[in-house]
Amino acid sequence: MLALLFPGQGSQEVGMGHDVYEASAVARAVFDAADAALGFPLSKLCFEGPEEELLRTEIQQPAILTTGVALLRALEERTAIMPAFVAGHSLGEYTALVASGAIDFEDAVRLVHARGRFMQEAVPEGHGAMAAVLGLEAIEVDQACEGARAATGKVVAAANYNSPKQTVIAGDAAAVEVACTRARREGAKRTIPLAVSAPFHCELMAPAAAKLEQELARVRFRDAHPPVVTNVEAVPNSTAARMPELLAAQVTAPVRFSEMVLNLTELGVDRFLEIGAGRVLTGLVARIGRRLVRANLSSQADLADVEVFVTGEGGPDGSR
Repeated sequence: MLALLFPGQGSQEVGMGHDVYEASAVARAVFDAADAALGFPLSKLCFEGPEEELLRTEIQQPAILTTGVALLRALEERTAIMPAFVAGHSLGEYTALVASGAIDFEDAVRLVHARGRFMQEAVPEGHGAMAAVLGLEAIEVDQACEGARAATGKVVAAANYNSPKQTVIAGDAAAVEVACTRARREGAKRTIPLAVSAPFHCELMAPAAAKLEQELARVRFRDAHPPVVTNVEAVPNSTAARMPELLAAQVTAPVRFSEMVLNLTELGVDRFLEIGAGRVLTGLVARIGRRLVRANLSSQADLADVEVFVTGEGGPDGSR
């Protein structure tokens, strides 16, 4: 049983999608549709940069979504794929919704462009921070954050439960620093400050969630086929009426990626295909379950091998 995974912010690189744009008419149509929907040349920023422009949250989010959808369409052009479930990490959930037919691509790309802008505006630059905590169980990271909140009176909490021993935290910069100190004291191997423009997936994003809720209300959602495993609940949802509330809640709630993958395996998924720039999720899946079969599609060059993988004829671990 196959599940498709779509990456979130941080997987971008200058040049992403250019080879599939040149090789596939359906992929080219996706980039052209993004340019038209947004009213500026997103494709040029993906292919040529500059990198500092691509790093802007309001550009990065639609760029990653567009690249993921273009690669998916190029794969669909070559072979029939029938995933049992789809899922995405943070903004990748929007790509998953497009893949499931729950939302039109043009609506999704406009939504994530606005989402990125709202998230950037929610907290003044330099006031928030994020950090990866490596080598501690999630419950221990939660305890470090709880202690830091009590000590500082400021916001800090888990933002991404990425794998059993990798948790990203977010909040006020001072509280994040205290939580990292506490985590190292409790045995964390490392704490790594992340180069991000805002503290995503914590309560400081509440203003962004409120603005996004208004945008979501204007969009038509359809029932998802296949179901989308959501970040907020880590279980499949196919009901259109629930999608806006889940996407609004996602802005302030942690991404429960490790739980999402484990729940998918409980549902019978034994093959994971990451589609989009980079291979971050492929690496996380390996840490969640060493025996999980996985592959990744991030460029035109991957298409032939991935075509074999989705037919069920891949190698013993599926990784490339």
